[in-house]
Amino acid sequence: MNLTHPFLDADGDKLREECGIFGVIGAKDAASITALGLHALQHRGQEACGIVSVDGVDFYARRGIGHVAQVFSGPAMFAELPGTMASGHVRYSTTGGRGLRNVQPLHADLARGAFSIAHNGNISNAMALKRELVSKGSIFQSTSDTEVIIHLIATSRYPTLLDKFVDALRMVEGAYSLICTTPKRMVACRDPLGIRPLVMGKMGDATIFASETVALDVVGADFVREVEPGEIVEVRTDGRITSHRPFGEHPSRPCIFEHVYFSRPDSVSEGRSVYEVRKQIGVELAKEAPADADLVIPVPDSGVPAAIGYAQQSGIPFELGIIRSHYVGRTFIQPEDGARHADVKRKHNANRALVAGKRIVLIDDSIVRGTTSLKIVQMMRDAGAAEVHMRVASPPTNNSCFYGVDTPERHKLLAARMDIQGMAEFIHADSLGFVSIDGLYRAVGQPKRDAGCPKYCDACFTGDYPTRLTDLAEKESPDQLSLAVDAV
Repeated sequence: MNLTHPFLDADGDKLREECGIFGVIGAKDAASITALGLHALQHRGQEACGIVSVDGVDFYARRGIGHVAQVFSGPAMFAELPGTMASGHVRYSTTGGRGLRNVQPLHADLARGAFSIAHNGNISNAMALKRELVSKGSIFQSTSDTEVIIHLIATSRYPTLLDKFVDALRMVEGAYSLICTTPKRMVACRDPLGIRPLVMGKMGDATIFASETVALDVVGADFVREVEPGEIVEVRTDGRITSHRPFGEHPSRPCIFEHVYFSRPDSVSEGRSVYEVRKQIGVELAKEAPADADLVIPVPDSGVPAAIGYAQQSGIPFELGIIRSHYVGRTFIQPEDGARHADVKRKHNANRALVAGKRIVLIDDSIVRGTTSLKIVQMMRDAGAAEVHMRVASPPTNNSCFYGVDTPERHKLLAARMDIQGMAEFIHADSLGFVSIDGLYRAVGQPKRDAGCPKYCDACFTGDYPTRLTDLAEKESPDQLSLAVDAV
């Protein structure tokens, strides 16, 4: 097969993850607990990680390129991170380049005290803010948009750090979940629309914040609640907890792709099992895009729950027709393009004895560029499949994300260039079907998508961006954007 298609490149076919954050205050082994929590969030970013601990006076930090187990490889390292408070971050770069200087949590010393900050999300007016800050004398040490928040805090004229924090966030557009540590307190918050996730838990007297509930499970903490959109939760070292709501009330718009792909299936999001939602997406997909076939086969691992739902609804047997090597990391978060390209071949192998002569339905969570789908469909044909029908457990991804997910530019998205028939021909499938946007909403418990007031941020499918995109607007004319509302 000729793989030199003009649209084919070396990138994988998954949206690149945002990041994951974890924080604990009031625990004896805060740094080691944070490392364990970050390990549970490793799927959210495998490029780099870091931990900053606080002993009530001083800050201690370790950051590195690689997985959590590589950067934090033994007890001696945790002895260098003392204190009962720590925050951590696993990273895949979105805004800002790769490299140690961009690895979080970032730390700053101000006249009124020091603090560190870990950020999941993306600031969509970061470049505009940075230009203004630089013009006033700010000197940046990294290319991360997180440092913009630090400089906004540093230059605020408000007297207390919490007031400076709120003042800074009022100038920020986009999506964020933040964990900020000072010598005497931990502050956690979500953006006013709740685009990026953040949950709160308890482990004895300790309070924990994490991007997903699975991190609470792994460290042995109890889930308390989600941090609400626009909420700032302040936890002092004496255990007192205060909730602040400085941004008013806004309809929430959490990222719907957390349910489709980003969150681990053993997490709970908005009170719903991510695994059960993904199965229900498969049920909706089977209703909307049936196929006459012998086997339902998931593209592992992310396609498995939806494939189970599809098989249960359709009555077509579920089988593991593709075997995944678990010694190769997620294709889309490998640091180098060449590595991603090679991993597509090393990561999956056809179960030839099962597939040969069968009409199969392949279930995957998404198609972004189409490159991986093309190779997997061909793998099935090479293994002797009589027919290959692709079904996708999300609507066509035809718009870029600007809220912390490193999607390709829009002109590189397959669904932005082709209709469904064209996409089917591109990946060499006998047929191709996607769950509808209403079907996706039904799977998460909504009757349908309310175009006037959608419950989720689904801009990657609909182009309905819930905030201004100031930096992008400076590059593209306004008529090329679909901007729904004024900045929060």
